[in-house]
Amino acid sequence: MTTLPWLHPERANALLAALARRILIIDGAMGTMLQRHQLTEADYRGQRFAAGFDAQQPPADGTGVDLKGNNDLLLLTRPELVAAVHRAYLDAGADLIETNTFNATAASQSDYRLAHLVYELNHAGARLARQCCDAAQAATPDKPRFVIGVLGPTSRTASISPDVNDPGARNTSFDALRDDYRVAADGLIDGGADIVMVETVFDTLNAKAALFAIDDAFAARGARLPVMISGTITDASGRTLSGQTAEAFAISLLHARPLAIGLNCALGAAELRPHVEALARSVTCAVSAHPNAGLPNAFGGYDQSPQEMATILAGFARDGLLNLVGGCCGTTPDHIAAIAQAMSGIAPRPATSAPQP
Repeated sequence: MTTLPWLHPERANALLAALARRILIIDGAMGTMLQRHQLTEADYRGQRFAAGFDAQQPPADGTGVDLKGNNDLLLLTRPELVAAVHRAYLDAGADLIETNTFNATAASQSDYRLAHLVYELNHAGARLARQCCDAAQAATPDKPRFVIGVLGPTSRTASISPDVNDPGARNTSFDALRDDYRVAADGLIDGGADIVMVETVFDTLNAKAALFAIDDAFAARGARLPVMISGTITDASGRTLSGQTAEAFAISLLHARPLAIGLNCALGAAELRPHVEALARSVTCAVSAHPNAGLPNAFGGYDQSPQEMATILAGFARDGLLNLVGGCCGTTPDHIAAIAQAMSGIAPRPATSAPQP
């Protein structure tokens, strides 16, 4: 990454100081919480998208499209629901709040014919999370809160063919991903994110495109933010979808000088542990983990209790594996509250390098 000063030096230094003192708590799942509202198509459309698409830029064929399930769009149509989830996690003890922008990329929003909203969605997501964090910090000035601007993996993969009959086929390219991520990163930075995180990465080439775009965004501003990277081990093979072990994934991306590198999603805490251990042995930067609430049941739900998950993660912490910890699919504010309590008094993993501007 480019050597540049911090964009927000006071917040960056507060983050580094907090990391040096204790294990920081990342929030939990957004989708799990939004699903409780049993939202309808009308909730997702709101007034602006009443016809099923953005009336300002309708699709070429003029037809509508279902928007239900596009949780990122709730930033524009039901922002109060997203803000309530942020506040619930802050009240549970989260130090870092992730923006509701996991699918706010052109690759993913094109499924809804809303690719032109990428900058607006990311800017709105960061701004909303910023407002919630600022309010929480005002109530507890001794506990700074930070916004993680999330860049999701997209629904495309640069390394793997989508056609079993054509190994050389691709449904995207490095350049297309880089350009897509640049628009999203600009929105997150301009909206007030403290950190940019490339999250749930299953393809290291996608991650490299995201990091290239982030670097470009920083260079354009003459200043940078801390960067986090969180990969996904997809199954019991212990590898990402593009075939790397946790160590190889980290080594491939450490050139970005991340604040932290870690793993999230796909697995529960117990299943994720050996891979987090491998990361902790391989890197000198901070290590993060935000696993699912166990493995999914037969109905796709998650049954692991807050206390059970917190107990497993406390073992990670006592063995010196963690600097940041939170939850992914199936986790709730109750899980984050239990995890925060379990981390209390446990020293963070010694990180021998920290990002410098």
